[in-house]
Amino acid sequence: MTGTRAIRTVAAIEWPLYAEVQAFLYHEARLLDGGRYAAWLELLTDDIHYWMPTIENPLDATVPHRYSPTALAYFDDDRGMLERRVKKLTDRTAWTEVPPTRQCRVISNIEVERTAREDEFNVYSAFVHHRGMGERDEFTMAGRREDLLRRGSDGLKLAKRLIVVDQHVLLARNLNVFF
Repeated sequence: MTGTRAIRTVAAIEWPLYAEVQAFLYHEARLLDGGRYAAWLELLTDDIHYWMPTIENPLDATVPHRYSPTALAYFDDDRGMLERRVKKLTDRTAWTEVPPTRQCRVISNIEVERTAREDEFNVYSAFVHHRGMGERDEFTMAGRREDLLRRGSDGLKLAKRLIVVDQHVLLARNLNVFF
């Protein structure tokens, strides 16, 4: 074809794998929306890395916003830290949860890629997370996630999560939330 370029496409993932990954992400969102954090922890590997870096807004408008592996992070958690956060969040003295948070996550734009390992998959998704507390305290965040899912004897588990939010300055009163 004259005057056109070939467009490189991502190799298609077979439907059963895509449907399994999609079901995993939707199940995870339902657990978190319902405040079932102990059940959510069961979806994580022992070597989980859960990372939400701060975003840099460059002065040059032609350069997109970015994050740096050495920059500060809102979250840079391993399994132990996530367990401590869940314990603190579900403790009866968690003043940030009075009144309890009502939340809803929408997960979309899911893409799945195979890795060099047969049992691991890179998963890309977008999210919108809405939180409401009391009568007037509402907050919505949107962003993207890059996950590494690993298949074990008991199904898929989350091994890594990178959360990149679209907001440079977070206006929420607290970040006692999981994405």
